[in-house]
Amino acid sequence: MADVTSTWTEPSNTATALLLLGRGSDPASERGVDCPGDLPAPSDPDLVARATAAKAALGDRVFVLGHHYQRDEVIQFADVTGDSFKLAQQAAARPDAEFIVFCGVHFMAESADILTTPSQRVILPDLAAGCSMADMAVLGQVQTAWEHFEDLGIAGDIVPVTYMNSSADIKGFVGRNKGVVCTSSNAKRALDWSFEQGSKVFFLPDQHLGRNTAVLEMGFSLDDCVLWDPHKPQGGLTDEQLRDAKMILWRGHCSVHGRFTLDSVNEVRERVPGVNVLVHPECRHEVVQAADHVGSTEYIIRALDAAPAGSSWAVGTELNLVRRMALAHPDKQIMFLDRTVCYCSTMNRIDLPHLVWTLEELVAGRVPNVITVDKETAADARVGLDQMLALP
Repeated sequence: MADVTSTWTEPSNTATALLLLGRGSDPASERGVDCPGDLPAPSDPDLVARATAAKAALGDRVFVLGHHYQRDEVIQFADVTGDSFKLAQQAAARPDAEFIVFCGVHFMAESADILTTPSQRVILPDLAAGCSMADMAVLGQVQTAWEHFEDLGIAGDIVPVTYMNSSADIKGFVGRNKGVVCTSSNAKRALDWSFEQGSKVFFLPDQHLGRNTAVLEMGFSLDDCVLWDPHKPQGGLTDEQLRDAKMILWRGHCSVHGRFTLDSVNEVRERVPGVNVLVHPECRHEVVQAADHVGSTEYIIRALDAAPAGSSWAVGTELNLVRRMALAHPDKQIMFLDRTVCYCSTMNRIDLPHLVWTLEELVAGRVPNVITVDKETAADARVGLDQMLALP
């Protein structure tokens, strides 16, 4: 069979590309911290060999998880790849692995720590690898909102639901208040269950996933959804709006998926006749409405794997994954929905130098960057996670 040349075209660069790739630091970011050790230089030609040797020396003591949005240079060393919840489950399924090296972001490592045994240690190669969406919902702010609901006398009608992309503190809040955690794959099932328990849902922290699920999958109207802004008195909402609402959405979003616009969709349709637009439900409502297919990261991968040869796809999700899928399927035209670079800036902080440093530290008997969730928070968060696993 003849070789097929990939049709992938790299999006144009931007002035912030180096920061987005994790070169340099941003003190204003959610976890703007420096690596506590001496990193190998990115130009070191021996990085792959060093990572290979260190991983081999650790053997079954280490289990490396790689999120789909990670760079290829890191993914090549992952024992398992997947989305955040799948990876946390995979970590829990390896109780004999002493070290779980999570190449993802902070909330993912927290979830792995909640689900693994006390004897295992979960390690994040760069503590600056946070999630801007997760950090848009701070526990104190969420508690303030809940207290306002209590003062209005509506808290008893509200079931809190948090997206997996949230901190352990927020998962703990949801567990304490008889709510549920959800993923982008099971958000509708989580909401169906929640509306069997109460008449309203308080959805954290991604407004777009909550709105898109409620309106496009459950038949609610946009008027049924209100947006709680933690930076405004009483969330910027009147008592009447809160009493009438079915979905109280937290003002949070994904900085990557929120970048895609209706103009992006219209432009690619004009440029590529017959293109299939495939987007993640974290995208804005108007983008999801205009798309041909909508689904989680795992859904996007399955859709592209199953797509017929010769078909064209514009994909609205993180660039590393889109590039990887395009190169894996050279018989299909797979392109990024945006014309410019759009990485998950904090996910991309974990690069090969950070992974090499982490593995070599473990070989030397030093355990860096351990992510630990306190027992009380972990127990509360586990309630919400277990409820998700029990969804019909």
